[in-house]
Amino acid sequence: MNERLKKDLDEIASILEEVKNQGLSYLDHLQHRPTSNTYKITPETQLPIDGWGTKNTLKYFNETFEKIMVSSSGPKYWGFVTGGTTPASIAGDWLTTIYDQNAFKASGQGDVSAHIEMETIRLLLELFNLPKNLSGGFVSGATMSNVTCLATARQWIGKQKKKDYAKEGISEPIHVLATLPHSSVLKALSLLGLGSVNITTIKTNHGHRESMDLQDFENQILQLSGAPFLLISSAGTVNTADFDDFEGIANLKKKFDFWWHIDAAFGGFASCSKSHQHLVDGWEYADSFTIDCHKWLNVPYENAIFFIKESHKIFQIETFQNSNAPYLENQSGTVDYLNLLPENSRRLKALPVWFALLAYGKSGIQEMVDDSIEHAQFFGDWIEKHSHFELLAPIRLNTVCFTLNDYSGERVTRFLSILNETGKVFMSPTLYREKKGIRAAFVNWRTTSEDVSYVMELMHSLIKKRNFL
Repeated sequence: MNERLKKDLDEIASILEEVKNQGLSYLDHLQHRPTSNTYKITPETQLPIDGWGTKNTLKYFNETFEKIMVSSSGPKYWGFVTGGTTPASIAGDWLTTIYDQNAFKASGQGDVSAHIEMETIRLLLELFNLPKNLSGGFVSGATMSNVTCLATARQWIGKQKKKDYAKEGISEPIHVLATLPHSSVLKALSLLGLGSVNITTIKTNHGHRESMDLQDFENQILQLSGAPFLLISSAGTVNTADFDDFEGIANLKKKFDFWWHIDAAFGGFASCSKSHQHLVDGWEYADSFTIDCHKWLNVPYENAIFFIKESHKIFQIETFQNSNAPYLENQSGTVDYLNLLPENSRRLKALPVWFALLAYGKSGIQEMVDDSIEHAQFFGDWIEKHSHFELLAPIRLNTVCFTLNDYSGERVTRFLSILNETGKVFMSPTLYREKKGIRAAFVNWRTTSEDVSYVMELMHSLIKKRNFL
């Protein structure tokens, strides 16, 4: 055994103790760590011949990188829909790393990880009040979840045309309808050969809405003259967290045959809310769903799930099967996960979710979601009443989209830059109805009303100084 490796193995207890203490220090001071910084570094580390050992490498990491890491998992990081990590999910993620299991076998010889994943999927279906006729699997994020769902939809559309796209490839355009698809959807369409610009755009509803106009949707269906197509709808648009009318879409699905996919990366958690459950009424009739666990469930990153109707499993298998790998054959006759999603080898992503679900239960996650909604409403009410700010859209869930009142787009950009440079809060720029705006998203379980009030005071003080003019 290599000398450095043997020394690290002998010192594993003290190594993990150091890492534990450093992690606790980070979490204890997360509230006060900057949300952004202006440091620019150009690492010039040379690959050592003999290696430094873990403790020396940890020391070098701390001296070079740790001190400039921002609190993107903290309570005042509102720039993207970025959650934090709950204690239970951290415990689950640490054990995922320690046990280092590959969750690709659902049966036969091997470890129990796939069974943990199946149980976690059942728990999530219960959390989201979704029917048991859905199967699921864990992937790295919304992009790969969308890829998995849309690849299965592609195969379904091929079968309507008496073709096997997984084997034969795509020989003609596939009809994709959507209103305001997320960028991860466009990337998925690009990866799948469907074309990121080959979308028939459905009009939005009138007013400050980003949801699809169902009458225009039906008109677009009629123009297809019975050709199979894929509909991508939204449970929570990026700018304003708007939702499509799922009950209306479900009624149209009774009249027309199409694949219905819902991108519910963060908005799916509305189903957990006491006050906003109605936003997802009717979504249970969809064919597939994308949901990010590393957003509102507040588990570590690279953790998302897809749900697809069990009746469509054959299209998953045809798309993702490892047909030319005899060493991966399952003698029991059941289907393994590696034949149902893109990755063959995956870490046990379900374990942090399993820990969070059992540790906090349905009521704990409901409270986490409703707290975020209340923070967004509190912040949005203040924006609406402030003479120097303009609310660009109603607060529908957890996102506040606003701008500066009577100021040019350049000044809005300058104000946001100065605000973020304080390191006290982080928000992201956006463009809404041709207006430059600012977007604040509330999903972190640590965020309190005191945090929101602090940011309000900070913004007001910057307005008074007017140094963004």
